[in-house]
Amino acid sequence: MQSMGTNSIVDRMIGVARLDVPTYEEIEHDESATQQALIVVVIVAIASGIGQIVDNGALGLIGGLISAVVGWALFSVVAYFIGTKVLPGENTSATIGQLLRSIGFAQTPGILSIFLLIPILGSLIAFVGGIWALVTAIIAIRQALDISTGRAIAVGIIAAIATGIILFLIFLPFGIASVAFS
Repeated sequence: MQSMGTNSIVDRMIGVARLDVPTYEEIEHDESATQQALIVVVIVAIASGIGQIVDNGALGLIGGLISAVVGWALFSVVAYFIGTKVLPGENTSATIGQLLRSIGFAQTPGILSIFLLIPILGSLIAFVGGIWALVTAIIAIRQALDISTGRAIAVGIIAAIATGIILFLIFLPFGIASVAFS
């Protein structure tokens, strides 16, 4: 696959969705792309909130936005720690910023969750988006940490479990844990 070769947020989102490894590398090394990654996380959170608004209402949208941004930052930090300290590869060299950018853009397929508004078919489309986002996240972790795919999967699983537990504990006192995890 050919890299998109541009700094446009939309082109980068398309490149990540196409599983274009040079796009992941470009994002990883462009320190100015962290704000773009945050925008992607917010766009995906809004799409998901809109898709679930019937079930969760406005609180679901607000709680979803907060948990998406906090979850992205926390998952990136945990994945960085696991990937550089616990399960590093021979060539692992990364910064938290590289993980933030890569993992933020890897959430792109989650935009499909907006289709949850459509009965039955919407759930199928959102499910496909979720699986697709898992694949993009593994590639993001692999590329940012310079590790094997197997190691990236292990880092992703451990980081996801740890992040889920931490987020639940953070949001529990505010009464939005159930909304953030619905």
